[in-house]
Amino acid sequence: NHNEAFGLVLAELRRERRMSQDDLSDASDFDRTTISLLERGRRSPTLNTVYKLCCVLGLTLSQLAVLIEQKMETINE
Repeated sequence: NHNEAFGLVLAELRRERRMSQDDLSDASDFDRTTISLLERGRRSPTLNTVYKLCCVLGLTLSQLAVLIEQKMETINE
């Protein structure tokens, strides 16, 4: 599932940057509940959401796409 893969990648990137969900929420102007729902794969992000999160996390859309594709492969194994 692409939402699950996105959520797992988002949580990993956030933790790698030593950010809490509150930190990411503040930096991206999204509610902490939104961050939580995204990380759990319960909400499908819009392109605007993905772009804002990429800016905050310091990566490009294409870099994020590669990470999500890799995560999807491991989930499907």
